[in-house]
Amino acid sequence: MIQSSGDTIAAIASGAGRAGIGVVRVSGSLAPEIARQVCSEPLQPRVASYQAFLDAQGGSLDEGIALLFVSPNSFTGEDVLELQGHGGPVVLDMIMQRVLELGARPAKPGEFSERAFLNDKLDLAQAEAISDLIDSSSVAAAQAAVRSMSGEFSTQVQLIQEELIALRVWLEAALDFSEEEIDFLAEPALHARANKLRADFDELLAKAEQGQRLRDGLTIVIAGVTNAGKSSLLNALAGVDSAIVTDIEGTTRDVLREQITIEGVPLHIVDTAGLRNTDDVVEQEGIRRAREQMQSADHVLVLVDASDPVLPALEIDSEIPRTVIVNKSDKVDASQLASVAQQFEAALQISAKQGEGIKELQSYLLSLAGHDSAVEGVFSARRRHLDALMKARESTSQAIERLQNSQMPELAAEELRLAQQSLDEITGRFDSDDLLGRIFSSFCIGK
Repeated sequence: MIQSSGDTIAAIASGAGRAGIGVVRVSGSLAPEIARQVCSEPLQPRVASYQAFLDAQGGSLDEGIALLFVSPNSFTGEDVLELQGHGGPVVLDMIMQRVLELGARPAKPGEFSERAFLNDKLDLAQAEAISDLIDSSSVAAAQAAVRSMSGEFSTQVQLIQEELIALRVWLEAALDFSEEEIDFLAEPALHARANKLRADFDELLAKAEQGQRLRDGLTIVIAGVTNAGKSSLLNALAGVDSAIVTDIEGTTRDVLREQITIEGVPLHIVDTAGLRNTDDVVEQEGIRRAREQMQSADHVLVLVDASDPVLPALEIDSEIPRTVIVNKSDKVDASQLASVAQQFEAALQISAKQGEGIKELQSYLLSLAGHDSAVEGVFSARRRHLDALMKARESTSQAIERLQNSQMPELAAEELRLAQQSLDEITGRFDSDDLLGRIFSSFCIGK
């Protein structure tokens, strides 16, 4: 059902500055009347026509293409008018002022997409993907955003929703017939369905995590013993001398950060203090901060000096992903380098100071961020999507454990309900006006 907001909004929907074409977009019940007064000729719905755009005295403001979309067949679900004129700021401002004179008001950021969401023209994940597509910094990120915008992410969430509902129906039937001799909870098909549901959650979460990396980038922490070349690697990746590099052990005592972009993918590189036993209080604090950074990293690059190979004690959770990189390849011969690489199962051998292997390392970092365009099915996702998926998976896992152990199936039913509620947050099937306001306020005006 289309919801009428009661007012008509307008915005310059094209980018700021000079351009060949500029667009003024109008949405609301006044759009047809505005079209009648602004356009020199009557408009047919969904038919582009060349028009003069008129001021209050009938003079021409500009000439261009006009399009009228009648509710509910429009982006917002309301009557929508698009005036495509020349892209000069002054010209667009004159057209915009004329539209405002006729009763429209300036749109707030994201208000067009918000109306489309409220009118069920797209769900919340699709609406967010529009903003992600506009802000895409790489081809892979743009492709992922298009998949989400077209509803692929939402469809996969819906499929899991349907599995949850089916499992809840089965479980509710078991509770309803608990006094009968039929033991629904012992059915092999029930446990097979539960295990498939958990596997589907894992697959969806993996795709969403990769999509979130494409959108937001990765936090990469460089770790290693003192003088392993961590600061040199930071400088090599950043392309500037951000960190002080000396032969003195313990030069880096605090956390150093650089944000870099490789082929449009943002990467947050963190250099840390060398890991070793020391009585120096300041250095001890640096090491504590280093381990704190590693604990919250997306990936840890563990640097090993080829000429003095020592693997540091990271003392972080085992699930934190890490890769061993052998540095200072220019300091040893080929056979020694190969031996060290094999000993530590290193992914790459580089010389940060000489720049050797840095391009290969950059490609490796891109692959960690999901930049490989050959990866299929990755869609744009945000941190809130991941949080909701992880909450839903956790509730589902707890429910499955109760079912498999035949422990309090009533609580299992409640866990499944909570899982379904968490998934509803992704597509927007809830009434949190505060959350909606925060999401759409980050959009471009005119979208």
